[in-house]
Amino acid sequence: MMRYTLKRLGLSFVTVAIVATVVFFLTRVLPGDAAKRILGRDAEPEQLAALREQLGLTRPLLVQFGVWIGDLARGDLGDSIQYGMPVSEILLPAIGYSARLAGFAFALIVPVSILAGVVSALRRGRPIDRVITVGGLSTAVIPEFVWAVIFVLLFGVTLEWLPVTAFPDDPSAGTLEYLRHLLLPSLAILLVLFGYIARITRAGVIEALDADYTRTAVLKGLPMRTAVRRHVLRNALLPTIAVIASQIPYLIGGLVAVEIVFAYPGFGSVLLDAVSQRDYPMLQAAVMLTSVVIVAFQLVADLLFAVLNPRIRTAVAE
Repeated sequence: MMRYTLKRLGLSFVTVAIVATVVFFLTRVLPGDAAKRILGRDAEPEQLAALREQLGLTRPLLVQFGVWIGDLARGDLGDSIQYGMPVSEILLPAIGYSARLAGFAFALIVPVSILAGVVSALRRGRPIDRVITVGGLSTAVIPEFVWAVIFVLLFGVTLEWLPVTAFPDDPSAGTLEYLRHLLLPSLAILLVLFGYIARITRAGVIEALDADYTRTAVLKGLPMRTAVRRHVLRNALLPTIAVIASQIPYLIGGLVAVEIVFAYPGFGSVLLDAVSQRDYPMLQAAVMLTSVVIVAFQLVADLLFAVLNPRIRTAVAE
């Protein structure tokens, strides 16, 4: 297991290094001129040249790349071209807002999906099972931003039940009001991730229900409800936990689209703004932080799979 862990850590490091290289050089081939974005189209050529020199854009690409990697190693994300202030002062608060939305969304996604999967397994072959299975597959094929637009039009504009923005206008709003604003974007994300988690839970519960230890417990007189609680769920939900960890990358991708639709001042809005303004330091830092988070959670998911799945542990030991 230790060898497998070290191997996964090494692969994660290589992945982050490749992403860093690709991100840096791709941002440099984006159309547009950062200097013109800052000074405007009417700026004199001398002014543009001086600003490019100040921003370090006239250096050879390999030199710029080396400087950037060195700054990253020291924890320096650079200064935003657009705002003229450290990237961390803009990016970290936005990440904090996104973390709140992600936490609330996950607090809805996990129990709802697991409960639906358990109900579907216990009622397999019945109408409720088909509704959950087919419904989960149907909602998953529609992107988050489409659900977001539908919810805005239906619940925000037509019915006027919920706010169409994900952030309250009143900075002194209480927790309940804040969560009320987060409900629609969270539901948009839930509908995309719900189906997969519910299906994995359903499969695990069915496998546990058909296992010998469950049949033995029932034959000995243990009520089915107690057998499900004591034996089935304990064994069926362990793989589901690992699967949930593997859904973090999809959650992050959904956040970017949903935040833009709901005008939420989170990571997605900062990323879009950085792309439109050719703010290279901001864009590079945002993509790198996203990559590190995704790789970290994917590593956790892989290790959980290895711990919970005997076949993987056997393969690792060989």
